[in-house]
Amino acid sequence: MKTQYYTASTLDGFLATEDDSLDWLFPLGSIEESSYPEFIENVGALAMGSATYEWVVRNSEKAVEETGSRWPYTQPTWVFSTRQLPEIPGADVRFVEGDVSRVHKAMLQEADGKNIWIVGGGDLAGQFFDAGLLDELIIQIGSATLGTGKPLFPRTVLSPTLHLTSVRAFGSGMAELRYDVRRDNVDQPDESIA
Repeated sequence: MKTQYYTASTLDGFLATEDDSLDWLFPLGSIEESSYPEFIENVGALAMGSATYEWVVRNSEKAVEETGSRWPYTQPTWVFSTRQLPEIPGADVRFVEGDVSRVHKAMLQEADGKNIWIVGGGDLAGQFFDAGLLDELIIQIGSATLGTGKPLFPRTVLSPTLHLTSVRAFGSGMAELRYDVRRDNVDQPDESIA
């Protein structure tokens, strides 16, 4: 069981534009070509920030086309927000605010041995990292740049904390990097990068 930040980023380290658009991402390939189908099978609970949740709500018609539901997830989802947000009927969404450590405990119970997915944004993933709760980063880097936007991971993290465990190409426009988060400063033997 891991707490994982699984996301996509531009080459210059942005998740989305300043106005939360992901239009840069969609031309780069199909979700079915990525590791997402395998990844989501092992997810038991999700966490997301309010901007990510609002993006899903704004794009719910696309979710209906792809999944038959306005909410694309079957797992319980915790949405961190200090604002009142619209609810999606039938979605198992729990609106919370405050310390991620407190909420993480409830997520672990609900995940029932499966992984926890930090969907976004970058600052929320950083809060889980700051609390020592983030185990893995899975970043799909796209062949696009924005110059400005919502940052991938707005934290200073220096080596050897992030340990690269694999690199994988998806088509001609995406590469997936996987990093384990190491919480100690003891050098560990290198694992082969696949």
